[in-house]
Amino acid sequence: MISVVVNEVRRVFEGDCLDALLGELSLPPKGVAVAVNGEVVRRVDWIRHRLADGDVVDVLTAAQGG
Repeated sequence: MISVVVNEVRRVFEGDCLDALLGELSLPPKGVAVAVNGEVVRRVDWIRHRLADGDVVDVLTAAQGG
């Protein structure tokens, strides 16, 4: 197991991809942006982006406002 930070430290299996982690977070199907260690990861790359020990994952969701 390795540790990554997504608003809190989470444990994931070594070699897990970003999409596996995001699947656990109950996110809306649209309007989500993700950065790992300050670098935006395109949605099409979530399935290939392997997490490493100590990664910091920022998840942003769109919100309506005015």
